[in-house]
Amino acid sequence: MTETVSRTDPPKARHAVSVGAGATLTTIVCVLPVFLVGGLAVQLADELRFSPAGLGLAVSIYFGVSALASVPSGALVERFGPAPVARAAILLAAASLVAVAGLARSYPVLVALLALSAAANALGQLASNAALAEHVPAHRQGLSFGVKQAAVPAATLLAGLAVPTVALTAGWRWAFVAAAVAALAVLPAVPRAGQDRRARTASGRRNGGTGPLVVIGLAATLAAAAANALGTFLVDSSAARGLSPGLAGLTLTLGSVVCVLARVGLGWLADRRTSGHVGLIAGMLLTGSIGLILLAVSGSAPLIAGVVLGFGLGWAWPGLMNFAVVRLHPQAPAAATSITQTGVYAGGCLGPLGLGALAGAAGYPAMWLTAAAAMLLAALLMLLGARLLRSPLAPA
Repeated sequence: MTETVSRTDPPKARHAVSVGAGATLTTIVCVLPVFLVGGLAVQLADELRFSPAGLGLAVSIYFGVSALASVPSGALVERFGPAPVARAAILLAAASLVAVAGLARSYPVLVALLALSAAANALGQLASNAALAEHVPAHRQGLSFGVKQAAVPAATLLAGLAVPTVALTAGWRWAFVAAAVAALAVLPAVPRAGQDRRARTASGRRNGGTGPLVVIGLAATLAAAAANALGTFLVDSSAARGLSPGLAGLTLTLGSVVCVLARVGLGWLADRRTSGHVGLIAGMLLTGSIGLILLAVSGSAPLIAGVVLGFGLGWAWPGLMNFAVVRLHPQAPAAATSITQTGVYAGGCLGPLGLGALAGAAGYPAMWLTAAAAMLLAALLMLLGARLLRSPLAPA
C-alpha cells in the first residue's frame, strides 16, 4: 500500500499545488482593482479631485457591493462550478481595470466602476474556495486556504509597487492597463472543472445548517470591522503618537508581514487538527482584541506588541474560517462560505466608516478601544457558532 501511495501521490500533490496557485492568483487579480485605487490614490485624487474621505467612501461601497454579491455568487459557483466562474471573475476584473483606465474622468464614474469590480471580488473568492475544496486533499486544505488568504496582503504589495514602476513614469492609467494585462495572463492558471463536484454535492453531509453560519458571519462582520481599522488607520494613528512618517509606515509593513506569515502558519496548523477550528478562531480574536487595546496605550513597546497581536491573530483568521466552513459543508463549499464571506465584506464596508468617524470625534485611543470591544464580541459569537455546530439538535 505504501508503494501505491508513493506512485500516485506525486501527481495528485502536483495537481493540488497547481490548483492552489490558480486559486491564489485568481484571488489576487479579483481584489486588485480596489487595492490599486488605494495604492494610486494620490495620483487619482490629483486628477479626479477627491479627498481621503472620498477614497474611504469608495472603498466602503466596494465592500458593500461585495457583501451583496456574495450569496448570489456562491449560488453561481454551485450551479456552474468553480472553473467557469473563476474565469468570468478574472475577465470582469480585467474589464473593470481597463474601464477605469479609459473611462474614469470623474470621481462618481470611478466609484461606479470600482463597485462593478466588486462583483469580480465575490465571484473570484468563492470560486477559489470551491476549487480548493474540490481539488486539494482534505489534509492539505488548511495550508491551501491560508496561502490563498495571504494573497490579499500580496495584492496590497503589488499595488504599492505599481506606483514607482508605472504610475510615476507612464501615468496611473497605464498602471490599470498593465494590471488588466496581468489579470488576463492568469486565465490559463485556472484549473479545469473537476469531475467529482456533482457527486460531492449529492453525497456530502451538511453539518449544522445555515443557523451557525449566520452566527459565524455576524462574528466575521465585527471582527473584520475591527481588523480593517488596522490597515486603514494604523499609519495615521502611529504618526499621531509622534512617530515619523517613515517609522509610521514601517508599522504597517511589520503588520502586513506578520499577517501573511500568520495566515500561512495557521493554515498549516489547521491541517494538524481534526476539529475545534472555529473555537481556535475565537481564541485568536480574543488575543487580537488585547492587541487593539495595546494600540490605545502610549509608548513604542505597546505599539509593536499591539501590531503583532492585532495583525498576527486579530486579522489572520479568514483563511482558517473558510477552511472550517468548507470542512463542515463539503457538499456546497461556495454556498456555505458565501454566507460567512458576506460578514467579512460587511465588516470591510462598515468598519472604516464607523470607526473613522469615531476617531475623528473622540480620537484614536477611543477608536482602538471600541475596535477591541467589537473583536471581543466577535470572539464570543464565534464560540456560540462553534457550540451550535456541535449541537446534535442543529438542523440538517
